[in-house]
Amino acid sequence: MSKGTKRQAKQNQEPKQRKNRSTKIKPPKQDEYFEDKRNLEDLWRETFPVGTEWDQLDSVYQYKWNFSNLENAFEEGGVLHGKRVYLFGCTEPQLVWFKDESKVVCIPVVVVVVSPFPPSDKIGINSVQRESEEIIPMTQMKMDWVPYIPLEDRESQVDRLKSQIFILSCTQRRAALKHLKLDRVKKYEYCLPYFYQPFKEDELEQSTEVQIIFPAEPKPIFCEFDWELDELEEFTDKLIQEEELSEDQKDTFKEFVKEKVREAKKANREARESRRKAIAEMSEETKAAFETMRFYKFYPMQSPDAPDVSNVKSPFINRYYGKAHEVL
Repeated sequence: MSKGTKRQAKQNQEPKQRKNRSTKIKPPKQDEYFEDKRNLEDLWRETFPVGTEWDQLDSVYQYKWNFSNLENAFEEGGVLHGKRVYLFGCTEPQLVWFKDESKVVCIPVVVVVVSPFPPSDKIGINSVQRESEEIIPMTQMKMDWVPYIPLEDRESQVDRLKSQIFILSCTQRRAALKHLKLDRVKKYEYCLPYFYQPFKEDELEQSTEVQIIFPAEPKPIFCEFDWELDELEEFTDKLIQEEELSEDQKDTFKEFVKEKVREAKKANREARESRRKAIAEMSEETKAAFETMRFYKFYPMQSPDAPDVSNVKSPFINRYYGKAHEVL
C-alpha cells in the first residue's frame, strides 16, 4: 500500500475513534466558602498593648483570641452602644491551662473608657529600676488617640470624622528599634496609660509613709517610715539593735528621716492644693463628665483556640486608673 493510501485510511478511521471516546462532563466547581468578617473583628488587635515588651508581642498574637464580648458591647442593648469611647490595650502574664498543660501566657486585655473627651494625653513611665516616676505627653512615645473605623466604613473618609470609637495607637515601628538606645526601648516596657481623677484623693495624698534610703556604711539602709504609726526614737533604736545602723550615725539618720518626712508632707499638700485648684477651674460640663466616666475591662472569651482565662480575671487596671467598674 502506498503512503498516500495509508494516510487516507488513517483519516477515515479517526472520526470513528473520536465517536467511540466517552465524553466525561466535569461537575461544576463548588463556590469556596469564606467566613464573613465581623465589623469590629480587628478592634482588639488595632489597640496598642501599652507596656508590653517588644519581644513578647508575637507571643500575644499566636492564639486566636475571641473578643466577641467587646464587639457585642457595641450592639444595641450592649454597655457601649451609642457611647463615645477610648480604648487602650495591655497584657497580663498569667499561668493558665491550654491543651492539657499549664504555661505562662501574655493575656491581651482591652480597657474601655466611656468619656466625652480623651481621658488623658499623658503616659506614666515607672519601674522598680527607675528612681523616679515620669509623667510625659504620650506623643513623646509616638502614641496618640486615633479614630477606629469599623470594617464596613473604611472606604469612607466622612465616617472617620464621625467616629465614636478611639483607640490608643503607637506609630513606633519594631524594625526601627535597633536604631534606638536601650534606655529608650526599655521606656516602652515601663509605660502605663495615665489618668488623673480630680475628685478622688491620690494614694500619695493619703500616704503617711516615706521610703528611706540612708547612705550608711558599710551598706545603705532601706526601710519605710510611717510618721503616724512609727516613733522616730524607737524606730532608730531598733535599727541599732538589729545592727543595721551604728550608734554614731543615730543623730544623722534621725535628721535624714525628718527631712524626708517634711518633703513628703509638702508634696502631699501641693497635690491636694493642685486638685482643689483643678476642680475650682473646671466647667460644670467637665465635672459631670468626670463623675459619670466609667471603665470597662474586657478579657478574651473562652474558645478552643486559646487558653481559658476565666479564673485569672482582675478588676485592677493600673495604679492611675485603679479598678474597672465592670469586668467582662
